[in-house]
Amino acid sequence: LKGANWREPEGQGSSIKNRMDYPVVHVAWNDAAAYAKWAGKDLPTEAQWEYAARGGLKGKKYPWGDELKPGGKWTHNMWQGEFPFKNLKEDGFKFAAPVKSFPPNGYGLYDMSGNVWEWCADWYRPDYYAKSPKNNPVGPETSFDPNEPHIKKRVQRGGSFMCSDNYCIGYGVSARMKGDLMTGSFHCGFRCVVNAKKLDAYLNASARKVEKVQKLEIPQTKSKEK
Repeated sequence: LKGANWREPEGQGSSIKNRMDYPVVHVAWNDAAAYAKWAGKDLPTEAQWEYAARGGLKGKKYPWGDELKPGGKWTHNMWQGEFPFKNLKEDGFKFAAPVKSFPPNGYGLYDMSGNVWEWCADWYRPDYYAKSPKNNPVGPETSFDPNEPHIKKRVQRGGSFMCSDNYCIGYGVSARMKGDLMTGSFHCGFRCVVNAKKLDAYLNASARKVEKVQKLEIPQTKSKEK
């Protein structure tokens, strides 16, 4: 889309005015990381992301279990039909869906499968988990994609509305993807986390921000003497 960016996600002249409940898209990894830092948060590590996506379930394909379409109902936003020729839109959406359009997982988290890919903090290497720490791996120190060895890439997880069962199965909780950290797209966004060691500082900072905003929004008035 010519001229598309996070403010104009559908190209020049479009707006986010009526899209405030949609995931932000057209953000490169650096954009997402800068926002997370500004907000006092972090991008999740790939391990954190998958732990959260599973919602307390172990060994399941999806955040809700092993059935792609439990009870005959779509529980996430993906491509139905033969990609890229025909999108049946059985889930009700052609492109991205508003957040909370589908049920949450066991941790109360929405859209951990489908809708838009999500940036993670980790550099991408296909062989990392063969040698990684067993607990809380934070990703490799460098990036390496054997298909494009000269392009630095970060991990993306979760799949998107462009994933289909005949082309891309990125909507599974264990599926991995990678992206050029300098490139944004209309089907990739991000979410943030607050790590436990930073939680108190984050809550205190958030309270101060709210208090500051309230003072700005509510003018102080003086009672008039009669």
